[in-house]
Amino acid sequence: MDEKKLEILERASAVYLQYGIKTVTMDDLARELGISKKTIYKYFDDKNDLVRSIIELKVQMDAAICMNCTQHSENAIDDLFSVSKLVIEHFSNINPAVFYDLRKYHPDALKIIEQHKWEFVLTMFKENIERGIKENIYRNDLNPEIIARLYVASSDAAMNSNIFPWPEFKFQEVFTEMIHFQFRGMVNEEGQKYLKQKLQNEINA
Repeated sequence: MDEKKLEILERASAVYLQYGIKTVTMDDLARELGISKKTIYKYFDDKNDLVRSIIELKVQMDAAICMNCTQHSENAIDDLFSVSKLVIEHFSNINPAVFYDLRKYHPDALKIIEQHKWEFVLTMFKENIERGIKENIYRNDLNPEIIARLYVASSDAAMNSNIFPWPEFKFQEVFTEMIHFQFRGMVNEEGQKYLKQKLQNEINA
């Protein structure tokens, strides 16, 4: 990818995540980035094209990072902990208006996110469960397909402002409770010992 295009995508993403998408006009964006609108339109047809390109880049980067976590984790619990930290880090500082704006004004971009969740994330979590069962730290009577779908659906709920209105409910707190709840439902006795030590290490870190 052209370096200038990548720079615009990364910097525009930061602006949208902070202020929301709808409220930031292309004039506002050009001013924030310190470039002309002409430069932006050299690489993107319109605002919708820019937003869609940002989401495509984010999805690709997230997938690469998650796969790296899986490859370098000691076991399934460590893998899921690492991925969960990344999710919290990525979403904690996002203006809640972004999700509303995507649903209402940028359905193409939202479709990319939905496809990513119900294909890549679903498969990743399902494989994590299968791995944990093989490593004898998750219960062997789990149905990986059902649990993986519950995870994706629960993640959706954690970001739903109708269920968890911001700022009363912070995403970090909601997602942490959710993932800890799911962990305790998945681990067996051996996994529970490891999970308990893992959580204690997190507190002392």
